[in-house]
Amino acid sequence: MRQAAESLDCRNWSEGPRRPAPQKQKHLGVDKERIEVVQAPAWSELPWLMHGFSTRTGGKSTAYRPDQPEGELNLGFTASDSKETVLANRRLFVSAVAKTADTPALVTLKQVHSSITHVVGKADADDVAKHKGDGMMTIEPGILLGIQTADCIPVIIADRQKRAVAAFHAGWRGTLKRIVESGVGRMRMEFGSRPEDLIAAIGPGIGACCYAIGEEVQNEFESQFSYASELFFEAYDSDPIKEKYPLLFLTARAPGHSNIGPKLHLDLVKANGRQLLDAGLLADSIFVQGDCTSCRTDHYFSHRADHGFTGRSLSVIGIRA
Repeated sequence: MRQAAESLDCRNWSEGPRRPAPQKQKHLGVDKERIEVVQAPAWSELPWLMHGFSTRTGGKSTAYRPDQPEGELNLGFTASDSKETVLANRRLFVSAVAKTADTPALVTLKQVHSSITHVVGKADADDVAKHKGDGMMTIEPGILLGIQTADCIPVIIADRQKRAVAAFHAGWRGTLKRIVESGVGRMRMEFGSRPEDLIAAIGPGIGACCYAIGEEVQNEFESQFSYASELFFEAYDSDPIKEKYPLLFLTARAPGHSNIGPKLHLDLVKANGRQLLDAGLLADSIFVQGDCTSCRTDHYFSHRADHGFTGRSLSVIGIRA
């Protein structure tokens, strides 16, 4: 019998279980060309596999923090950064992941918060994404599948036996549409993958601590998942005054508005971990990185914390040529 999501024995790559970080942290200076790649240590046992999650440190972008002397590693084509800078950053990151003289080609998608997945190959690699969708998979060596995020949850999967890999972009809409669960199903259909042979990594994304949503999102999840109640909780925004006088905010209201009560929060990491379990993966084959991108704006791009003016991270996985 599969373990319930709340007892998911996910391994963490950093400092223990996921926990809220109450305060935003200041940007830390780094060497301009130093590219940090966040990886799952246990996956190093598979020498044929390439994977990694980017941070904002290193790189050449100056669009988002022009007051900082160091460049940043924006890996997405945004209105505020130049295409040439992004391509240079991508080359740096791909090279850091591959660690070989032969740089693999990068395949990305025009992400649309869907459940659409594609089987891709080298012909799909280009500076500009060729397909709309939010998931892709391959058994072709020499390419990296790249998912762009700035709070949404990146999920990468590898088949240890078939040597197939997949990558998924799971925001709340994609999670609601079961992008990860259906993606595993497609791996079974396309490659003959067995769930017990799959390993998955849930990368840096917005934590439940920072992901306040509206009741309409909760209603959508309750209509789709029998375990939806496990994914939501109520919490006040982190604020010293609210923490000191919690009873005041139970009844206080802004003029012309409803009570300033606790906000509803959604745990996207837990939701996608549950989908992996429901797809048949073993609990000890699921790794959770654990960083909240909204809490760690010193380290990651966050659409919510940066009020939309931010870069994009890349989560990649591939098969060595």
